[in-house]
Amino acid sequence: MYEVNFNRPVRIHFIGIGGISMSGLAEILLKEGFCVSGSDMKRSALTDRLERLGATIYEGQRGSNITDDIQLAVYTAAIHEDNPEYREVCEKGIPTLSRAALLGQLMKNYKTAVAVSGTHGKTTVTSMISHILLEADADPTISVGGILKAIHGNIRVGNSDTFVTEACEYTNSFLQFFPTTGIILNIEEDHLDFFKDIQDIRSSFHKFAKKIPENGLLIINADIDNYEEITKDLDCRVVTYALHSDADYSAADITFNALTQGMYTLREFGKNSTKIQLRTTGMHNISNSLAAIAAARELHISDEAIQKGLLLFSGTDRRFEYKGKIGDVTILDDYAHHPTEIKATLHTAKNYPHNQIWCVFQPHTYTRTKAMLKEFAKSLSLSDKVILTDIYPARETDTLGISSLDLLEELKKLGVECYHFSSFDEIENFVLQQCVHNDLLITMGAGDVVKIGEHLLGK
Repeated sequence: MYEVNFNRPVRIHFIGIGGISMSGLAEILLKEGFCVSGSDMKRSALTDRLERLGATIYEGQRGSNITDDIQLAVYTAAIHEDNPEYREVCEKGIPTLSRAALLGQLMKNYKTAVAVSGTHGKTTVTSMISHILLEADADPTISVGGILKAIHGNIRVGNSDTFVTEACEYTNSFLQFFPTTGIILNIEEDHLDFFKDIQDIRSSFHKFAKKIPENGLLIINADIDNYEEITKDLDCRVVTYALHSDADYSAADITFNALTQGMYTLREFGKNSTKIQLRTTGMHNISNSLAAIAAARELHISDEAIQKGLLLFSGTDRRFEYKGKIGDVTILDDYAHHPTEIKATLHTAKNYPHNQIWCVFQPHTYTRTKAMLKEFAKSLSLSDKVILTDIYPARETDTLGISSLDLLEELKKLGVECYHFSSFDEIENFVLQQCVHNDLLITMGAGDVVKIGEHLLGK
């Protein structure tokens, strides 16, 4: 495998540079003195930012973008062998690295490398840890899978020996990482276009934990079913947190304000500690904050920085994000695209001031929709009314014979008032006619469903 020498910058080309993680890596390398070029199917705010920083950006992917002076090409899991740039790179004999491999090599440059993994919550916990470290003036390097207002983007290049990043299990990419502190938030069925079943997923998380060195640390949610199966033969130290199980870090005296923002007493190793107030909503973010606190404690961060960092964090984009109001109808947006995430978001919404909850849900990928059809219906049934868009295909093509109409039928079996429209225009017109005084409208999904609320608000 090609090894990047971070002390000897070269020219690197990113195939698919517009993705949230790829753009972050490209920005880090630009600031480290590397010459960067890259392509994507269309321009975006992220590619425009990279261009302002000095990157050469190509709109569209063509073999002609691969110039002879390129010394390394980086690609994502979404790039296939028939991609014209990837094919040209191979023909020219240019070395290649996957996005995950490059990120793993980057982690080796830091004394403290924190990798946040789990089926859900990675972006939120990475952001919480980042806020805490910034309040402690720890000057970290940060790579987060969303836009974090505190750093005005998805990347921050610091000057310390601390690096914080998300670690995604899809295609086992996190097995190419080298964390000194690993965090496992939860382990559930997802990405079944790659994994065989839940046991296959658990096996990958176990392998991730095994990569942590003997002098390192694993922080794991003790509410994970049989979490000891993941931790039983590790060389590193293990610290636990939980909402419902015995753990090293837990929460007592939990309360919520009118906006469902949590407050609790932190319990550390069986003793009451400090008071924690959150600006994020819902019980799931109590759990997320415990993971962030456990990491901060291990980094010797003060109570004051932990409290202030968590209090200042109001969430990342597309996580129960307030978008605005049309008359008396409140519009929120959420990235939830897995049944567990949907359930957490809608439980939170039930405690938010509202008359009726309307959920505009965009299913994400055919594989996930087919594998979890009944689970999606059960979670969405927490809404008063559901509007379905067509399935957002992402990296897939429709070869499974599944559509949003199948989910519509499952919801109707549960007695849920449910509608389906093929276009966003139809949904917007329907919403304007149907939503009334004090209704709560949530656009939900990992695709482009956020555009519906933004268009209604004139954004």
